[in-house]
Amino acid sequence: VQLVESGGGSVQAGGSLRLSCAASRYIALTDDCMAWFRQAPGKEREAVALFDLDASTYYANSVKGRFTIAQDNAESTLWLHMNSLKPEDSAMYYCAARYGRCSWDGADFTYWGQGTQVTVSS
Repeated sequence: VQLVESGGGSVQAGGSLRLSCAASRYIALTDDCMAWFRQAPGKEREAVALFDLDASTYYANSVKGRFTIAQDNAESTLWLHMNSLKPEDSAMYYCAARYGRCSWDGADFTYWGQGTQVTVSS
């Protein structure tokens, strides 16, 4: 079981990035909650966006209206489109998966990617 993130980088405030997470064939995106988490230095890990079994999406208040989570089952890929980026969005971003319905608690997730760094400069 593997999750591999890509798409991170450095961008100025107000810019955009698109993160992708390639899931191995052993993760059925239709049976698993997929999510993006982030963790900045010295801060706790936080859930950013969730993609639930029924295709419902949920967002942290801090990113609502700026980030969009999307999933392509045919390509086994999860996306995070990030617009109007702010310096406080700087963090390591992780893709995660768990069997069943979504949760905001990272401890409930079984599978994790290695992370991709996002840095937003002011």
